[in-house]
Amino acid sequence: MYNYILGKVVAKTATSIVVDNNGIGYEIGVSGNTLYDVEYGEIVKIYTYLYVREDEMSLYGFSRLEEKNLFLRLIEVSGIGPKMAMQILSGYDLKTLTMAIASGDIKTLSKIKGLGKKTAELLVVSLKDHVIDDITLLTMDDSGQQTATPVVGEDVAAAVEVLESLGIAKTEAVKKATEAAKHVSGAESIIAYCLKNLSI
Repeated sequence: MYNYILGKVVAKTATSIVVDNNGIGYEIGVSGNTLYDVEYGEIVKIYTYLYVREDEMSLYGFSRLEEKNLFLRLIEVSGIGPKMAMQILSGYDLKTLTMAIASGDIKTLSKIKGLGKKTAELLVVSLKDHVIDDITLLTMDDSGQQTATPVVGEDVAAAVEVLESLGIAKTEAVKKATEAAKHVSGAESIIAYCLKNLSI
């Protein structure tokens, strides 16, 4: 129903913001990442998701489209509702969280408050093959601002394909390729890094 809301941040709490748009204050549930991205008094564009049930109507928002897309994937997993999804998104920055899911890093995911080992395992099984294309590396531009640079979803996928051709199981190939992508970019460099540094 609402794709995004453009307006002024007029209030902030630990889990929500209020955005004023033409005299209407929209109370929007947000993750820690989005809360960090927006400042009180600034004009922001918040991508939104309206959650509607018989006894509840809640608006959730995201400062970046990549975060909204991951949220939509999370709520498709059995047992994960919007509130739990927002808690998961608040557990780590978007890059770390996406990498953990793609590489099957249950240990890292299980450290998120409220996310047990079984749910973390379900999360990986349900999403690991989908998030490779969503992976983004966050870099700092010259002004010190954090910006999203489209990675390498394709580069990681290409590297995984080559590693599989060498006899590496897909799960292990994804884990090693996503780890390598933290250090180098480009499919050839990712493959070379894996072969040189990750004991394949």
